[in-house]
Formats: sequence, structure tokens, C-alpha cells
Amino acid sequence: MTNEADDVAAVEKPGQARQQMVEELRKHVVGVVLATFLICSSASAQDTRQATEFSRPLASEVAKLPSFKGSTPGVSREIDIPLVDLSADKKRHSVVAAGTKSDYQGHCDTVLLPDGTTMFTAWCLGHARWIGPIARSTDAGRTWSKPLDVPDNWKKTSNTPALHRLVAPDGKSRLFCFADGLDWSRQGKPPYPMHQSYSEDRGKTWTPMAPNGVEGEVPPKTIHPFDNGKRLVMWSDLPGYVVQSESVDGGLTWSASRRVLRVPSRWSQPCVIRSADGKTHLMLLRENSRKFQSLYSISEDNAKTWSVPKELPATLTGDRHVSKFAPDGRLVVAFRDVAKSSSTYGHYIAWVGRFEDILEGKPGDYRIKLFHNTLRRKSDKPGQGNVDCGYSDLEVLPDGTIIATTYLKYAEGLKKHSVMNTRFNLAETDASK
Repeated sequence: MTNEADDVAAVEKPGQARQQMVEELRKHVVGVVLATFLICSSASAQDTRQATEFSRPLASEVAKLPSFKGSTPGVSREIDIPLVDLSADKKRHSVVAAGTKSDYQGHCDTVLLPDGTTMFTAWCLGHARWIGPIARSTDAGRTWSKPLDVPDNWKKTSNTPALHRLVAPDGKSRLFCFADGLDWSRQGKPPYPMHQSYSEDRGKTWTPMAPNGVEGEVPPKTIHPFDNGKRLVMWSDLPGYVVQSESVDGGLTWSASRRVLRVPSRWSQPCVIRSADGKTHLMLLRENSRKFQSLYSISEDNAKTWSVPKELPATLTGDRHVSKFAPDGRLVVAFRDVAKSSSTYGHYIAWVGRFEDILEGKPGDYRIKLFHNTLRRKSDKPGQGNVDCGYSDLEVLPDGTIIATTYLKYAEGLKKHSVMNTRFNLAETDASK
């Protein structure tokens, strides 16, 4: 016979067991949830670190980079070489894409094929906005086709296009159009994924735009081959830095961007010039803080390392430098003039001189006013007013004629920016200086 206490205990034990089981289950669930949260948080943090690893470099890495130190002693800050003004000679001018009251034909780039007559120009619609238009010329840039058919997703990319003809190690050549990086639909904020499209049939058809793995604000103005064509190197920029990437398959794929220089502000837009003997690479840089003149850096080891950036003379101070060697070995550099001591401030000009002039800090031979920016008012002083022009490219024809293509407010009145080119040779500008 059991007593009352035993009966009560017999009734309570199953309830206690259930309660204990529930408590253990609760602890298990809490443990699983906590573990999952920690794992996910760790993975998320790792993903975040990976996503921002390039955008936010380690202080120790930044400290090792060659960095601009401030004003360069002894550099010329005055324009003391002749100016040849070709800007009013409209017989030299050809229209690639005319601006209208509603259409702003923007930042452009060109490529000349080896036949010396076939050229392509790509540009954007709006100020550094939508990529898409590309036209062909079969008479060395005098006349132009209507915009060619390209994949629809080109219109979903933006910024300032860059055209290049790249040759792979197996000898196969392709035309490339680079786009994006900085996207103004994000108000210029990161990330800065670059895109590219290519053509294997001399520009008749193009692939859709696709990310190429490079992070850079502006598509590359310069790509050079190294190691007998086995390696290509491109240069771009990120806020405060110059970056470079490499390809070993002719530009189809690229390495992650590597910081190589530290500069005062964003949009350094590097232009890299190779010396005639191939031993020296000279990088010209935009200086966008507007506190200093344009900059340069030098590499003597095939672009593996770069010197501390220094200021260029006022004669070479501008935005978005592009360069080509003339047949006589002299260098022609075109850019938007932003030298505060210049009478052509805010216009599209070219500098003529020797490669060695830049290395030695000399002002060069002379400058050429190529186009007049009609946004400039007579009352505007250097350092003031609208300078919206000058993203451009240069091509040299077999006969030595130099073609300079840019966007600018060409026409007076309500018509917006056009894409234009002009042509000249150094024999005639030499005689006019």
C-alpha cells in the first residue's frame, strides 16, 4: 500500500520530466541559434572585409606607397613658351557627333586601326553618363558613320569610355571598349567595378559589357605591353591613388587592381608614356585638389615601382592627358588646360616637346590651342569659369598628320556639347610658332 505522499510524487515526476526536457530543448535551440548567428556574423564580416579589402587598404600598405609631398621647388609656374592658335580654322574640323538643344555628346576616346584609315570613336551621352554610341570612319576621321549597333546593356554602363586595340600573346588582336568604374547613379560613391566589351571582327560586332574584375574610377587611357607582349598593364585610379592591373591573355581577364601611388585627390587619370628605348615609363597625372600643378612619376623597372610624384611645369598642367610620338620623335600631349597662369585656361590644347624635357623639368617647345570652348566668357580669368571639355585622344596617321578628338561646347547658342576632331602636323605648327 502506498501513502499519500508517494501518490503525489508519482503524479509529479512525469511533469517534472517533461519540464526538464523542454528546458533542455530550449537550451539546445538557443545554442544552435547563437552558434548560427556567430557563424553567419563571422562569414558576413569576412565577406565585408573581402568586399572592402581593396577599397580600404591597410595603413601599413599605404605607408609604403610613394606619395606626393607638396609643392615641388624650382618648377616653372608661368607659361613662357609660344602658343600656336589653330582653334578658329574650321577647315581642320570634323564632326563626329553634333550636340543639339537636348543631346549632350560627351567624353570620348578613339582608336586607329593598323590600316591607317579606319578609326572608331566612342563617347557617352550626358556628362560622364551613359555609354553606348560608337561610330566608325573609313577616311581617317574626316567623315563618320551613324552610331553602330551594340548590345543593349552598353546603355546600362556609364562614365567615360576608353578604346584600345590589344594583342594577345598568340598574336590575336581585339578591339576593347572599357566603361564604368565610377557610376554617377550612385553619386560617385563606391564600389567602382570596371566593365569591358570586345570585338574580334574589327568592330563589326561587340560582346555585351561585362565586369572585368578591375576596380578603378575611370577607364584606362593607357595600356602597354610588356615582356614581348606576354603581359599587358593598364592604369586607372581610385580616390587618392593610382592603380594598375595586368592581363596575360590579351585583355580578356585582368588581375585585381594594385595601388602604386598616392596622390592628393581623386581622378588622377594616369597617362603613361614609354620612352623610345623602352627603359623609362613616365606617368602624367591630373591634380584635382587644384592646390598644385599637374604631377608626374617615373618607373625604371617596367612599371613594377614608381617614383614619388612631383609637379609638372605650368605648360603641362591640365586634366586627362593623352599622348603620342610624332614621326620626328617629339612628343605631343593633349589635355584640358587648367594652368592658372595660362591664357588658354579651360580650352583644349596640346603641348609639343621632347620626352626628355619632362624628365628635366623643361617647359617644352610650344603649345597649340586646338579648340575653343565656347562656355568660356571673355570676363573669365584663369582659374575661373566653365572648363567642361578636353577628355580626348590623339592618333597619328602614316603621313604624320595628328588627329585630336575631344568633346566640347563647340557651337554658340543653345546647342549642347559635340564630339569633334581637328588635324595638324608639326611641320606647319613649327612654322607658325
